[in-house]
Amino acid sequence: PLPATPRPGVKLPGAGPSSFVSLLLPLFSHTSDAATAAAVSSSTVSTALIIGAWYLSNIGVLLLNKYLLSIYGYRYPIFLTTLHMLACSAYSAAAVRWLRLVPLQPVSSRRQLLKIAALSAIFCFSVVCGNTSLRYLPVSFNQAIGATTPFFTAVFSLLVTCRRESATVYLALLPVVLGIVLASNSEPLFHLFGFLVCVGSTAGRALKSVVQGLLLTSDAERLNSMNLLMYMAPMAAAMLLPLSLWSEGDVAAATAAKAADDPRLLLFLFANATVAYLVNLTNFLVTKHTSALTLQVLGNAKAAVAAIVSVLIFRNPVTVMGITGFAITIMGVVLYGEAKKRSKSPSSSS
Repeated sequence: PLPATPRPGVKLPGAGPSSFVSLLLPLFSHTSDAATAAAVSSSTVSTALIIGAWYLSNIGVLLLNKYLLSIYGYRYPIFLTTLHMLACSAYSAAAVRWLRLVPLQPVSSRRQLLKIAALSAIFCFSVVCGNTSLRYLPVSFNQAIGATTPFFTAVFSLLVTCRRESATVYLALLPVVLGIVLASNSEPLFHLFGFLVCVGSTAGRALKSVVQGLLLTSDAERLNSMNLLMYMAPMAAAMLLPLSLWSEGDVAAATAAKAADDPRLLLFLFANATVAYLVNLTNFLVTKHTSALTLQVLGNAKAAVAAIVSVLIFRNPVTVMGITGFAITIMGVVLYGEAKKRSKSPSSSS
């Protein structure tokens, strides 16, 4: 029999474009699921690679700084930091203006420029102190002190912005302080000046984060970390170069003389400055591909990994009490992060 021919205006059951699409959907569903799974897998792999690069660059710059300043004998921490800032200026300008890894955010006013200059000064202080401390302290102890950043952040938030945290948050900071006291008392290679400048570096890092949140508050002034680095790095280099020439003498001539005796020095300095920029780039990428909480957890683990790697490479002596103190500090930082998260949750505020 011939198929029935529908009269105008009458639809047969199952006819129409929707039924046609429903017949085709099973043909593509498997392909769509496979494509989705492949995309998720690719994203996971890329995130893991970025985190790995972040770890390598952070630990690499610490080890290179320690080697150059303490073992190799290149005793110019301010000039070394100046080279870092010059490299960050060049690389960040290339990344933002030429490669366009992130959209360019122009400085909108003279007031914003002055705010960036203020941040640059704090940034200079923190980085110079951190590099100087590596000349006197082992990397493991340097990282233990650096782990106390949340304590200084809470202090500066209270002093600068008058922002009070809950009692639970402040109690969580007690292990942070207790741990570093234990680690300091039992550190075999303790050096008072190195300890003080390392504390200054940690405090400066915390102050920069507080002041940055205070100064660059409006949407028009807020900059992502890559654009902020592009503007801060040249300012920091301009501040550091005269200071280096004043306090470290004719460091350019001294560097040239050392390089004439050992050409590897130029390679060390170039690699060191490049890795210093990669720390900032990978930090931006990790922040972009993960959450703030994940970044905090990764940061805590990074400090421990850097300490372990440095002990394995430089063979600096450690004590059981020092390891215990470092562990207590890290535990306190974890408790602090958890207390902060709970204090911000809707249930805690209601």
